Amino acid sequence: MSDTHTPSSCSLACTVNGRAVALEVPAHALLIDVLRERLDLKGAKRSCDMQVCGACTVLVDGAPVSSCTYLAVEAEGAEILTVEGLSHGDTLDPLQEAFIEHGAVQCGFCTSGMLMSARALLAEDPVPTRERVAHHLRGNLCRCTGYSKVIDAIVACGRRPEARA
Repeated sequence: MSDTHTPSSCSLACTVNGRAVALEVPAHALLIDVLRERLDLKGAKRSCDMQVCGACTVLVDGAPVSSCTYLAVEAEGAEILTVEGLSHGDTLDPLQEAFIEHGAVQCGFCTSGMLMSARALLAEDPVPTRERVAHHLRGNLCRCTGYSKVIDAIVACGRRPEARA
């Protein structure tokens, strides 16, 4: 019989919103819980716990992930960006400004996930078509906006030179 001891905790060293972080976390801890409970970053929202709604979306090494199903230890050595990392002090990111200008924010529950998914898309395709944006957001659910204003905001942001800087 082999000893298959599973560690109860693991070290996690990564960068979150440009800041080096080193924590001891439970081996089974989800990234959303570490972000919200240990780092006090509340932007990613817990909703479905099944990778369906997109409210918990954060970027790990530039790729959108559902933090509600992503083990924190999988982020070892990674660059994590949350919605809190988009702005710089009181200066909003051009994407955040576009959401405000186009009325793409209703209740706000899904907004952080939409922003993070949009950030990943704009990094890949700086001037996306409406169809491309709609396709890319298919994993982000919203019950308030009907998506038109969100798509308008992302397309408009992609057209801004400062958004591509």
